[in-house]
Amino acid sequence: MTSKKMQHDPLNVEQTLSSSEALIDKYKKPIMYAFIAIIILVGGYFLYKNFVSKPREAKADQLIFKGQQYFASDNYEKALNGDGQGFPGFLQIAREYGRTKSGNLSRLYAGLSYAKMNKFQEAIAYLEDFKNCDDTMVSPAAIGALGNCYAELNQLDKATSTLLEAAKKANNNCLSPLYLIQAGEIFESQGKNEQALDCYREIKTKFINSMQYAEIDKYIERVNK
Repeated sequence: MTSKKMQHDPLNVEQTLSSSEALIDKYKKPIMYAFIAIIILVGGYFLYKNFVSKPREAKADQLIFKGQQYFASDNYEKALNGDGQGFPGFLQIAREYGRTKSGNLSRLYAGLSYAKMNKFQEAIAYLEDFKNCDDTMVSPAAIGALGNCYAELNQLDKATSTLLEAAKKANNNCLSPLYLIQAGEIFESQGKNEQALDCYREIKTKFINSMQYAEIDKYIERVNK
């Protein structure tokens, strides 16, 4: 009975409210500062995205287009280091715009350009730094190129594992059989015929619409001899 009276005692209610108000007043400034900090962080993110990130991305897109033309015409030196006429080269774009999509793509083109120039160690450095995207062609192609660079440097175990990764990521009739054939041939060179056979059989069963399918029986027969 006594406890019920205490619960409904106006004096106790006033004391509770007074204590709550004192508590709120005590932490009012820290709460306000935290709220302001959140507003600044959120606002800063949108300001950065709209007034810094997007304009940088657009500029990087413009620069990379010229580099793609040099790359397509096999002018890898200018693609890498620029032409002295406004295009700075993939290496500089990668450094200056590294966090943008075009900066990331520049790392890929730099790696591919070095590979075309037979500078495989330099190629590996840039291809390893390339951040894979969701594209079903670009990312597998980048991984496949990395695998081929490992093979050129006689790092055969890394080459086969990377090529198999590229084939799995691509999962299409265009790229997957290509990388499976490459991995299989490396396995054969190592005397690992069972692993090679697995590669060839995967083409036989999964990629019947690929160009490699027409000749895959020859590979299988060769390994089975």
